[in-house]
Amino acid sequence: MSENPNVQFSEREALLFHSEGRPGKIEIIASKPMATQRDLALAYSPGVAVPVRAIAENPALAYDYTAKGNLVAVISNGTAILGLGNLGALASKPVMEGKAVLFKRFADVDSIDIELKTEDVNRFIDAVELMEPSFGGINLEDIKSPECFVIEQTLRERMNIPVFHDDQHGTAIIAAAGLINALYLTGRDIKQTRCVMLGAGAAAIACAELIKAMGLPHDNLLMLDLAGVIYQGREESMNQWKSAHAVATDKRTLAEALDGADVFFGLASANALPPELLVKMAPKPIIFAMSNPDPEISPPLAKATRPDAIIATGRSDYPNQVNNVLGFPFIFRGALDVRATTINDEMKIAAATALAQLARQQVPEEVAAAYGVQHSFGPEYIIPAPFDPRLMEVVPVAVAQAAMDSGVATKPIENMTAYRHQLRGRMNPTTSVLSLAYEGARAHPKRVIFAEAEEEVVLRAAIAFKEGGYGIPVLVGRETVQDRLRALGANPDDFELHNSVNSPLVPRMGDFLYQRMQRRGYLRRDIDRMVNRDRNIFGALLLQLGEADAMITGVTRTYAQTIREVRRVIDPEPGRTPFGMHILVGQTHTVFIADTTVNERPTAEELADIAEGAATVARRMGHEPRVAFLSYSNFGNPEGRWLENLRGAVQVLDGRDISFEYEGEMSPDVALNPRQLANYPFSRLSGPANVLIMPGLQSANISAKLLRELGGDSMIGPMMIGMEKPVQIAPMTSTASELVTLAVLAAGGIAR
Repeated sequence: MSENPNVQFSEREALLFHSEGRPGKIEIIASKPMATQRDLALAYSPGVAVPVRAIAENPALAYDYTAKGNLVAVISNGTAILGLGNLGALASKPVMEGKAVLFKRFADVDSIDIELKTEDVNRFIDAVELMEPSFGGINLEDIKSPECFVIEQTLRERMNIPVFHDDQHGTAIIAAAGLINALYLTGRDIKQTRCVMLGAGAAAIACAELIKAMGLPHDNLLMLDLAGVIYQGREESMNQWKSAHAVATDKRTLAEALDGADVFFGLASANALPPELLVKMAPKPIIFAMSNPDPEISPPLAKATRPDAIIATGRSDYPNQVNNVLGFPFIFRGALDVRATTINDEMKIAAATALAQLARQQVPEEVAAAYGVQHSFGPEYIIPAPFDPRLMEVVPVAVAQAAMDSGVATKPIENMTAYRHQLRGRMNPTTSVLSLAYEGARAHPKRVIFAEAEEEVVLRAAIAFKEGGYGIPVLVGRETVQDRLRALGANPDDFELHNSVNSPLVPRMGDFLYQRMQRRGYLRRDIDRMVNRDRNIFGALLLQLGEADAMITGVTRTYAQTIREVRRVIDPEPGRTPFGMHILVGQTHTVFIADTTVNERPTAEELADIAEGAATVARRMGHEPRVAFLSYSNFGNPEGRWLENLRGAVQVLDGRDISFEYEGEMSPDVALNPRQLANYPFSRLSGPANVLIMPGLQSANISAKLLRELGGDSMIGPMMIGMEKPVQIAPMTSTASELVTLAVLAAGGIAR
């Protein structure tokens, strides 16, 4: 199933995403230092000769001395690209790069895409087989059936590493997980369950094989293709894979097959299941309508016809999404970690069972909040949410254990508890929370002001925000915005535009702002001029008057100028010190840096307030805060003039009811490097700091901008924290994607 079939965006935005900056979505980064001649000598010649000889003597050492053990090839010939058909190997490359990105994002598996320019099955098989020394696993993708069956089966027989066709088995595993729970909720035994499978392609046959391996009797599954029921003796449109699922039956049509059936699996085409046929199914029917982007029957129509049904689809805007991203990254993670020689039925069933059991557990607070409901196990929650952070622990452990139990693991794991901790450490909770924030925005769409709508990058962000379903963009600008929307392929009538020249809100805005500013030296005409001419003031007034829920601005003016304009309208939240924060996001870590934009020389009280606010945001992002007040000095060594505020901040926190670790004053290397921190055994930090409170605006802003330009990690922000209304001021160099992220974080309450 497609990972997010219903997320909308323009063709222009998609092309810009893939082309801006470095073309494509992946790059190769060295994992060892390469700065000196000695580094190069160790990496290549002559140092490389040592591991070469070692591997020649013992091939298993390739997993210790090379990247093989964490490297998967995503391979296609482009004969069945998503829902686009046979467009060729080269056209499939964006999809395969995307698959490689998902491997890394969800399970820290390194992956590289390979597109083979051949539709000859034997040439394809030979090419992949010859690459076995390079990779720890092979993920086949977007290969049409029935050729995909021959290719996968032959490669599994010839190769001694896992070979997995996700289009088949990914869908089967996630659907099987949902089926386990649907059967449980309806009190059914799989051995007495009757199933109808509409579709006989790669995914359908894989689903049939897996649920039969789980215990469904052969004769209890009726498979249908375009010619009807696949029965014993049928000759029309048959092949060996369909024949394997032929049964002795006199039923020939879908209507006949569904009479009394317990389960419907749809892997055919949109609207292929007429609602009147649902009436013929058994009580509490189980309906998996998995065709994308439109299912065999829409869930609302199915529910209207059969209110007692449990329904799953491939779409994320309905409950129970059959989403392959729940499976393949974590399945390969477990298989690679035990150096499995294959991915067998035992491992697939273990993955499905683990997913089913995970759905029965209490959903983490951040997942429930993001999806807009308090998810609990039941008819509308039989499959885990795609961004549940527990997936990384639960599924690989189950797969690895099954590989060991079934005898295909060549490096068994001795300590599974330690393995769980290792898996947890591979992933950064921030990435899950950011993904959940997007899902939460779609569940609870908010009105967000885009105050500089005459800028193309802002309009692109607003279009993406709307088409992604994250909320309603409220545009501020002149009439030219409508022409710019048309030029970007959008319909201006679909957008709400506010223009100070003709807005009926201007009198109210003037009254509000004059009341605030009249004793600060401003005449009424000064106020009217600001309201009519300054987009940031006009936009902030829209927010202040309740016309929207959040605001984003910043791309046309400096941060300092923009924040001055915004603060003429919006005050800090009572009792809080406003501050700016950058978030440095890596594959396995996140560091929060504050205050990077607002307070030039904060007092001890302000530093303490900033620490509390930053720790709150860190918790919202899935981290347990460990706060360090940074300095050039480590606990008084060396002494200096600017330490008292930092020491005072620690004392202020000592007097408050604080639920997070904090320490200072300390230098960055002591705060972040455990070996350096070990020199100070009295430190109250239990591990490296993840919230860095800077002593002043100069050091904070310089550090954040240096890291943005020179660092290898992603940078979010600056985020404005502590204002009475959600307003975010983006950097002038922001991309459309960065603006959308800030808008989502502001609307979702994370950036507050």
